[in-house]
Amino acid sequence: MRVVLFVLCSLVTSSALADDMEKLLGNWKLVSFFTEDTQTRQRTSGFGEHPNGFIGFTPGRFFALVTAEGRKAPQTPEEQAAAYRTVIAYTGKWRVDGEKFITKVDVAWNPGWVGTEQVRFWRVEGNKLFITSAPTAIPNPNGPDRMVIGNLVWEKEQ
Repeated sequence: MRVVLFVLCSLVTSSALADDMEKLLGNWKLVSFFTEDTQTRQRTSGFGEHPNGFIGFTPGRFFALVTAEGRKAPQTPEEQAAAYRTVIAYTGKWRVDGEKFITKVDVAWNPGWVGTEQVRFWRVEGNKLFITSAPTAIPNPNGPDRMVIGNLVWEKEQ
């Protein structure tokens, strides 16, 4: 009896995970992106009011590319540094764990992310995907680092 109960519970859990993964599969276009300070709740749209980006979930691999609005081709070292600060890109194997999806990063615009696990909280409402990051430290040269949460809204590509 215990074996049958274990098998039934395993099938229900596997089915729920498959359903969650199915909701995420496909390509999503960025609609909005802002960060929120965890202490002050101040919102900042560091990539502008109309950032650009896409994410893609395939069985086993996640891709993300986000750029700020109004970027121009860099001509100087300073412009190259600014261009680096206005892009986020990474890919890796991903898995679902309830309301989280976790990406084991193997390639990224920021080499410091390679080998890390990026945890994101998600929910789907209709054709919209809402993603929230775990709190992340933003370096502050004038004092203690600020902790922020990224909030992104995506729309499913048809």
